[in-house]
Amino acid sequence: MAVDSAISSPMGPPACEKDANALHYIEEMTKNCDSVQEIVLSEILAQNADTEYLQQWNLNGATDRETFKSKVPVVSYEDLQPYIQRIANGDRSPILSSHPISEFLTSSGTSAGERKLMPTIAAEMDRRQKLYSLLMPVMNLYVPGLDKGKGLYFLFIKAESKTPSGLVARPVLTSYYKSKQFKTRPFDPYNVYTSPNETILCVDSFQSMYSQMLCGLVYREEVLRCGAVFASGLVRAIKFLQLYWKQLALDIETGKLSSQITDPAIRECVSKILKPSPELARFVRNECFEGNWEGIITRIWPNTKYLDVIVTGAMAQYIPILDYYSGGLPKTCTMYASSECYFGLNLTPMVNPSDVCYTIMPNMGYFEFIPHDPSNPVPISRDSPPHLLDLADLEVGKEYELVISTYSGLCRYRVGDILQVKGFHNSAPQFKFIRRKNVLLSIDADKTDETELQSAVEKASELLKEFNTTVVEYTSFGDTKTIPGHYVIYWELLMKDPTNGPSDEILNHCCLAMEESLNSVYRQSRVADNSIGPLEIRIVQNGTFEELMDYAISRGASINQYKVPRCVSFTPILELLDSRVVSVHFSPAAPHWSSERRF
Repeated sequence: MAVDSAISSPMGPPACEKDANALHYIEEMTKNCDSVQEIVLSEILAQNADTEYLQQWNLNGATDRETFKSKVPVVSYEDLQPYIQRIANGDRSPILSSHPISEFLTSSGTSAGERKLMPTIAAEMDRRQKLYSLLMPVMNLYVPGLDKGKGLYFLFIKAESKTPSGLVARPVLTSYYKSKQFKTRPFDPYNVYTSPNETILCVDSFQSMYSQMLCGLVYREEVLRCGAVFASGLVRAIKFLQLYWKQLALDIETGKLSSQITDPAIRECVSKILKPSPELARFVRNECFEGNWEGIITRIWPNTKYLDVIVTGAMAQYIPILDYYSGGLPKTCTMYASSECYFGLNLTPMVNPSDVCYTIMPNMGYFEFIPHDPSNPVPISRDSPPHLLDLADLEVGKEYELVISTYSGLCRYRVGDILQVKGFHNSAPQFKFIRRKNVLLSIDADKTDETELQSAVEKASELLKEFNTTVVEYTSFGDTKTIPGHYVIYWELLMKDPTNGPSDEILNHCCLAMEESLNSVYRQSRVADNSIGPLEIRIVQNGTFEELMDYAISRGASINQYKVPRCVSFTPILELLDSRVVSVHFSPAAPHWSSERRF
């Protein structure tokens, strides 16, 4: 089948007929972007016409854009939470969706510190699977021969819980990996993993990581691509290798799996792969013994062509360490998705991370856009919906906030992503992901905003009151030089009686108090996933934040409009802060977290 040259690469034509069909599908969707969007909205409104949510806006069965835009308000999660809570509690009437809610997908934390619950329906899994099926046909245009080996991917499920009505609540990737679409996926020579399903589906993060790394070492010469969902996950995997290479080498030498791995399903599947190999064990020891981790990915997996990880947004901070570990291998970001909706894919996956753009597939949901100007935010009123722009009406160079309507029942929902249009593929915009709106700190899957950080500082500073000590200023940054990365909070203190100031032990407990105040996604990452390290507070000299202001003013900031930044990443500012540090404190324990969620 001939494929439109709009998806072109130096590597030539599609790898196979299946790929050709997938690429043709992409072309058809993006050429007819606006008409596809019109059909999608009509289908969503017709499917959910009898729901309580839509009926209250008096659409009277209308499925056209004009009526929809004039009557249905733009909403946030807090607006929908009462409806979602009723579903979670067992109300089976058609509240948001006419189709039964099959499960909840958990998203980043709310202002109350709990995960958001995103309702979904069974049909959405097929829609997500369709988008997944498009990724390798695009990649095969740029990297030949991926059917001649395997992908070493570190993929994990996370703990799930149930609502009072018995509906499962879990992260979107956990939902996908546990689905029949993933577990019984047909064999595809271009998409073979070194990790058996059983190693991915083990909820114990240590056993899962250990067995996946072990299989990756056994298949080391067959590995053609290496990855994880987020860049932080791949960095964590290399750190794991640094810690456990001796035991992994012993397992390979003897052909016997470590007794630390107790999961029966893992032991059974790995026993079929693991055979005694003194030569491979010797190789692993030689590469790891001296502690030189520069280029370790290409040294152990020499045929790796690229890293498949998300390095956009907050994950960009991991690019230097991945370059160090891989010798500068290309880093591909193939897909753009969230718990609320899967959006699109990267049609030029081999570009530099700073140039990554995603093309939204117009069949995944109905997409609208609020023009975004940080200096002049658009007020959103439920009583007077603003005029939002459609997917086909956007302008190159401008930033927008994404608003979605889904088959599962979300209507005009503000996702919180800020995107910039960099170009078009046919009539479909290609977006650069700028940031999550209001997100201040992020190390892994966590997202902490300014309000939450302020609340955590206030909670922790209560421990200082008996010492007549207060926090007069603070700022933060996400330190990813350590593995795992961790939050660093700079505090400037005012002690009324310096002879009776807080002890090191009290300040350590301030770190823990902050962690206890952060949302459940952060706490799960600390406790269950080990993907975030203990929070650190660095006490700086009095007057440090005045110096920070002087520095900002010297670089052109207005003295009248200057505000202390609550998160910093500019190297000279970090160097100034660190040069004024008088003491350093870490959380002495892990914060409380339980997979048993309260609803």
